[in-house]
Amino acid sequence: MGEKLWRIGTTYIPVTNVNLSSEWYVHQLGAELNYQDEDKAIINLADLSIFLVKAGENQTSNFIDTYGKERFSFTFEVNGLSALEALHKDFLKKKIRVGDVENRGHAGRNFVFYDPDGNKFDVWSELSPIFKEKFLISD
Repeated sequence: MGEKLWRIGTTYIPVTNVNLSSEWYVHQLGAELNYQDEDKAIINLADLSIFLVKAGENQTSNFIDTYGKERFSFTFEVNGLSALEALHKDFLKKKIRVGDVENRGHAGRNFVFYDPDGNKFDVWSELSPIFKEKFLISD
């Protein structure tokens, strides 16, 4: 059996109001809306298909690690520290809930942000080398 998993094509994010959430992702993050009904919206964001799925109150994609710290489900990447700082500033202007730009002891810098339902996401200032090579992106 030589088959393998090639990529993650879709992720699912719980939201309480599909219409309000899809509008937020489109207007605040620049997502593209592909489909919407009363139970879900399908958006494209950062080369990923994301389903915003109607869920109960207080449901998020966050989890608590073994040390009791709330964690995010995935990290977005931007191309460099100046891009990270510009995006952070833009999110603050848009009144998106964001954390400080952090040095976590590895290459680059990060910050976290939240959607209106409290789903926590990370942004990292480093594009993966494979992505840069594939799309011919230089530093």
